[in-house]
Amino acid sequence: MTAHNKQPGTWSKLLRYCRNHIPVVLIALLSAAAGTVLTLLGPDQLSEMTDLITQGIATGIDLDAVASIGFFLVIIYGISAVLSLSQGLIMSSVTQKVSKRFRSDLSHKMNRLPISYYNKSTTGDILSRVTNDVDTIGQALNQSVGTLVTALSLFVGSIVMMLKTNWIMAVTAVVATIIGFGLMAVIMKKSQKYFQSQQEYLGKINGHVEEVYTGHTVVKAYNAEAQMRGAFEDLNHNLKNSVFKAQFLSGMMMPIMMFIGNLGFVAVCVVGAVLATNGDISFGVIVAFMMYVRFFTQPLSQIAQAAQSLQSASAAGKRVFEFLEAEEMTDESRKTVQLEAATGKVKFEHVQFAYEGTDHPVIKDFSTEVQPGQKIAIVGPTGAGKTTLVNLLIRFNELTGGEIYIDDTPISSLTRENIHDQFCMVLQDTWLFEGTIRENLVYNQTGITDQDIQDACKSVGLHHFIQTLSAGYDTVLNDKVNLSAGQKQQLTIARAMLKNAPVLILDEATSSVDTRTELLIQQAMDRLMEGRTSFVIAHRLSTIKNADVILVLKDGDILESGSHSELLAKNGFYAELYNSQFEQAS
Repeated sequence: MTAHNKQPGTWSKLLRYCRNHIPVVLIALLSAAAGTVLTLLGPDQLSEMTDLITQGIATGIDLDAVASIGFFLVIIYGISAVLSLSQGLIMSSVTQKVSKRFRSDLSHKMNRLPISYYNKSTTGDILSRVTNDVDTIGQALNQSVGTLVTALSLFVGSIVMMLKTNWIMAVTAVVATIIGFGLMAVIMKKSQKYFQSQQEYLGKINGHVEEVYTGHTVVKAYNAEAQMRGAFEDLNHNLKNSVFKAQFLSGMMMPIMMFIGNLGFVAVCVVGAVLATNGDISFGVIVAFMMYVRFFTQPLSQIAQAAQSLQSASAAGKRVFEFLEAEEMTDESRKTVQLEAATGKVKFEHVQFAYEGTDHPVIKDFSTEVQPGQKIAIVGPTGAGKTTLVNLLIRFNELTGGEIYIDDTPISSLTRENIHDQFCMVLQDTWLFEGTIRENLVYNQTGITDQDIQDACKSVGLHHFIQTLSAGYDTVLNDKVNLSAGQKQQLTIARAMLKNAPVLILDEATSSVDTRTELLIQQAMDRLMEGRTSFVIAHRLSTIKNADVILVLKDGDILESGSHSELLAKNGFYAELYNSQFEQAS
């Protein structure tokens, strides 16, 4: 994204975002304005009708003329209603199209953002931008823009008609409402910051609820309900205060406008009575002005409501555009190098990595070479950089120095999608979506047969269990199907087997299973790793005794490397780690 010294405002961005719909919106707004103008012709005609009736009381009422005016009023009010209805239909259609585009763009944006963005953002806050904030913008566009145009047209039109009818009474009405505009401007300025904090706290509270819900078993196990409730109450209290202040300040607008409107109504009645007594105006003019004053004061409360809604939309729009304008992963459309099927040779050459915004490197100067088909175990204390190293290999994170090669091809010259095709992964945190067991196993792959699926599940010891389920492999995984942590892990391992990629990444893949299941999985893994380069991140050192090479990481550097027996013979850091685990196990 290109940086600008002066970023355009939220409404400027929103206008640009909706530019394809602007011609249609203008038609809708012109329809609203035209309908309002037609409505304003009513009082003038009613004034004539009133004068015809009052003058005809003594001499006889001209019923044909009264009927003619009445028929004209029915026509203009009918046309006005049709135009207003058209405006409503057009704005509803445009709003839904804009909301749909927002949701689509946000969805596509999620796939273009780097992993680092999600590491510093809560899931609930992102979901709040996609749902709450987009809905707020949609409601404002649908309800407030048309209302604002109608109200402004009614306001300006009534001033014009009042000046045309009698300037003295018009000035009286205008002066009485100037105070209202002043108060409204002050309130709008004060309330905007509270509308902004309202949307922010809404995102934070969604993030907190999502976090506590997904980890509710841990919360209960540690009796942390009170602590979590306290954090929720703080957020809820802040949200309540922000909403209260925003709504209170904006809610003051209507009572103030009603008071000012009624004050103008009284002033016009008094001045009108004086002018009529002096013979300067007819009774029909007073009747017309009664309606004009209502048309003049009514928009003030509508403008106040529309302003409140548009302030919420502005705050929501700011959050949505912040997400849409977040820095994306670099564009790789120009890359032409393609790795069809890697043999599995991997080389790390002076690899360095530090997280954005920090000077402390996680990987300092890492170099090693892995031959095709080798099983590489990566061990070390927490924070040594084991998972980071794998994330760099699969380009979930970008290198800050050095290079990684797959089959002598630098990964920086390959697209991320091409790199991901070379890997199958089994992570410590299992991920299954709501769908059938078959869909979870095949996941975004083609050419997988039922026999392939069954063979993979037999390899991990899950086939018999799946057959006992009501629908077998077509059983939908949801809250009603209780899978153990081990069974979920077995499914993800079977999924990795079915991908059949040349390089395998296992991140503590057997950490959630019992000893018997671990033995089954370990045997399946041994078959899976045949002929494949495998990177195994392990905390239980007993699971990696048969690794070709064990890399011992500490503080981002390779402290030791070699086979299990070689490293034990050295009696160094690995031996210390292994013996400490063995002592704990015994």
